[in-house]
Amino acid sequence: MSTITDSMNTINSLEEMAEGNTIIHHLHPMVKLITTILYLVLVISFDPYNITGLMVFAFYPVILMALSEIPYKPLLKRMLVALPFSFFAGLSNIIFDQKLAMMIGTIPVSYGVISFTTIIVKTVFTVMAVLILIATTSLPQISYQLLAIKVPKIIVEQIMLTYRYISVLLEQVSNMYTAYILRAPDAKGIKMKDMGIFVGQLLLKSFDRAENIYYAMKCRGYDGNYLYAKPNKINQIDWTYLLVVGVVLLLMRFFNLSQIIGSFL
Repeated sequence: MSTITDSMNTINSLEEMAEGNTIIHHLHPMVKLITTILYLVLVISFDPYNITGLMVFAFYPVILMALSEIPYKPLLKRMLVALPFSFFAGLSNIIFDQKLAMMIGTIPVSYGVISFTTIIVKTVFTVMAVLILIATTSLPQISYQLLAIKVPKIIVEQIMLTYRYISVLLEQVSNMYTAYILRAPDAKGIKMKDMGIFVGQLLLKSFDRAENIYYAMKCRGYDGNYLYAKPNKINQIDWTYLLVVGVVLLLMRFFNLSQIIGSFL
């Protein structure tokens, strides 16, 4: 029950963060979307064994979180959800790639361990970048910019409606869970034998709720075209931010700044 409540609170908190009044919040959504996509592409393109060059990209989320005054705790909690997937994805590297890469004191470090660490770091950086984008830009604005860069409308609308009504689904799960616990006060959770019935009822209720929402949208004039928030034009500050951040990210990718800084120190 507390997990469902926490998920609903997290969604609401991200929407509240997007209404901030900082320099990052005031940037044009297209500029933030382009810089985020560029950051994701550059981080993912790193060699799986080049962890030293990758670590420089930690400056991007740290600086943006400071400038946008976003609290660390909510974003870190959402980021932790993605770590188990990358953990198990990289675990096979440790098992199958045991070639010795270096020695740290008397501890041998294989290439598999390095690539595993790289996968975890890439996951942290990319997920944090996306969360920062969501926490500083409302979803309708992001959706409008996705349409502007020719993302298919059906995909954008699915993302928009899923994000908008996932809280409705969580609320339904919470109500069903409360009803279940009232009928089984000694149970610490949903029993495995009742899980199939619970999921089946949730699926049927979801279909019914989705149909009611669709009828409500039709009554309010929905004709298959979702209305998105159209932002103002890109100004000089936005272009300057895009140019500076883009150049810095490219320099961080194609020049090993960690080694350059280390040589000076």
